[in-house]
Amino acid sequence: MTRVFPASLFGQTLLALLVGLVISHAAGSWIYSLDREQAVRAVGGFAAAQRMANLVRLVQDTPPEARPRIVTALSDPTFRVALSAQAPAMTSADGNADVADAIAGFLADQLSIGGAQRPLVSASPGGPMSAFGGLRPMMGRGPMMHGFGSFGPFGGFRDLQVAVPLTDGQWLSFTTALPQGGPAVSRQFLLSMALMAIILLAVSVWVVRRVTAPLASLSAAAEKLGNDLNALPMPEAGTVEMQQASRAFNNMQARLRALVENRTRILAAISHDLRTPLTLLRLRTETVEDVPERDRMLATIAEMDAMIAATLEYARDESIAEPRRRTDVTALLASVVDDMADLGLPVVMEPAQPIICDCQPAALKRALINLIDNAVKYGKRARTTISSANHLVEITIDDDGPGIPEAELERVFQPFYRVESSRSRETGGIGLGLAIALSTIQAHRGQLTISNRAEGGLRACVSLEG
Repeated sequence: MTRVFPASLFGQTLLALLVGLVISHAAGSWIYSLDREQAVRAVGGFAAAQRMANLVRLVQDTPPEARPRIVTALSDPTFRVALSAQAPAMTSADGNADVADAIAGFLADQLSIGGAQRPLVSASPGGPMSAFGGLRPMMGRGPMMHGFGSFGPFGGFRDLQVAVPLTDGQWLSFTTALPQGGPAVSRQFLLSMALMAIILLAVSVWVVRRVTAPLASLSAAAEKLGNDLNALPMPEAGTVEMQQASRAFNNMQARLRALVENRTRILAAISHDLRTPLTLLRLRTETVEDVPERDRMLATIAEMDAMIAATLEYARDESIAEPRRRTDVTALLASVVDDMADLGLPVVMEPAQPIICDCQPAALKRALINLIDNAVKYGKRARTTISSANHLVEITIDDDGPGIPEAELERVFQPFYRVESSRSRETGGIGLGLAIALSTIQAHRGQLTISNRAEGGLRACVSLEG
């Protein structure tokens, strides 16, 4: 079904309008053709009746012995005239009794005939003329309409058979085929229909685009909000419904921003309030004479201070968005590796070509530092690579550590979560490094995955849009 129907709201709405336009045009053209055919038949029928009335007067004013010769002269392959001593057998009206009665009444009025000598009329889609050789094939060459013959399914009449009594008791019979309406579809008709369809199509496209375009703007604003909480609010324009949706979206963004800012302020206040007693504890700990106990107390205080600083940094990174700019990600990664290698850490990087990417360089650098630092701390060493393909920048960081159980791979991204079998407080792990890295990568519309390598160790893979 997806191959037949478009997936977008614009495509589905436009398709519905086009289908309705085609059906309405086809139905209108068909009804027009039927009505035109009926009108031509009606005019032709009464014109033939007028001709018959004139011929009846002519024959009636002719002496009886000259009438056969006149009748023979008046008859032709398309208009048969016959003179008989009694009323001829008439075919059934085939559902056109109203037409037959109207023509009979017209002839009666024209000839002043009344009572039992009323003219006999039979109107049918075809048949009576088959008794007159050669006429039926000629009639078959007329235009056909929509597979329903000459008239369409609503009937109409094609052959007209009339018998009019003369004053001396004889009957003058007429059998004729009414004129065809001609081609129902002409060049002018097609041009007018095509012009109307083009105008309607253009207006439909403009209206549908105008109605659905704000939805794309709303989707883009939601995507931008996911990456930048401080993005500009949506313009409250368009239809009333769109203005209401934009206003609700802006209110939601303002509430989210206020919520994050309030959380950051709370964390900052807690950090400030906790650091004062921590400082006092550190000062008092310095006076403890038991050196081993004093060192353990100072280590605990330092750990608490590090946790507070990491928590504050995590909240601040989520609420403050750095401006994006074009950056050589290869050079950025190389600078991180060089800085850590200068500190004596076992970090290496495979040579790579420059790769330019639109990013937040400071935030991306902190995320890479966290990932490489984790690889060094818990995997002994880190090896990094960077490549670009299909508009994606892929950075991999491999280590030689013990790896992580498969059930824990997704949970390691949760704030303050640590895999106890491989991490302990003594190593300095707070449990926020991967959470901060994941938040930063997602803000770049990228992905961060962690997997166990077949040869041992972990692989962190960062994918960014190029």
